[in-house]
Amino acid sequence: MSDADALEIAVPSDPLAGHAATAYFWGHVAGSGDVSDDDIEVVTNDEESAQVLAAIAGGDVAHETTTREYAHDTSITRTEDEYTLSIGDGDDGGLLGRTSALSLPVDGRGNYRFGAFSSHERELLRGLLEGCGTICFKSSSGTVGISFVHDDRELLELVRELIAECPVDAPMGDLSETSSGGHWFGVDDDAAPAFGTWLYENCEETGLFAPSRRRKLEKSLEQASAYDGDET
Repeated sequence: MSDADALEIAVPSDPLAGHAATAYFWGHVAGSGDVSDDDIEVVTNDEESAQVLAAIAGGDVAHETTTREYAHDTSITRTEDEYTLSIGDGDDGGLLGRTSALSLPVDGRGNYRFGAFSSHERELLRGLLEGCGTICFKSSSGTVGISFVHDDRELLELVRELIAECPVDAPMGDLSETSSGGHWFGVDDDAAPAFGTWLYENCEETGLFAPSRRRKLEKSLEQASAYDGDET
């Protein structure tokens, strides 16, 4: 689905309505978005996911290659493709183009209010993972790692609450500070395969996912399975 014109993503008329598409979109915005009074920018490393977000909310996608410090260790840098979706107030053709409500779903005190998406927590968590999460294979232990990293501690506390309420038992480590001054936590390695599998289960039905992130999960699960086989 790399061609935005080929996407057929179902979206509601209200950007804050309880819907799978809005849950996925706002998860991405909270995880990797920059919100101002009249503009939203959402950054993703997956082109197809960027086009899905554009199909939901309108706007334009720009591509560039960036080099940045790794969140857990600022002595390490990585170069990767970056796709930025820019959505202005009044853009045509998408969710936000039909409304003046151009802001994160927060209450008057600045607290996130994702209650409208309580029936779509899997899509919300998937958007959050793709926005501020990582999936990796830990070669030292032969396990799959899933973690969330963000400057906003309160957002990560909300993510922890969402994971605790999901139907898969997924214990988590404590919130810790990163070397760059942000915060992070990880799902316990023993629970990561089941949690990751649940998170991407049946995602093709809606198209609300980043194919590269799902491939990363599948590859990591395969590597962990092969490692177990080597150990036995």
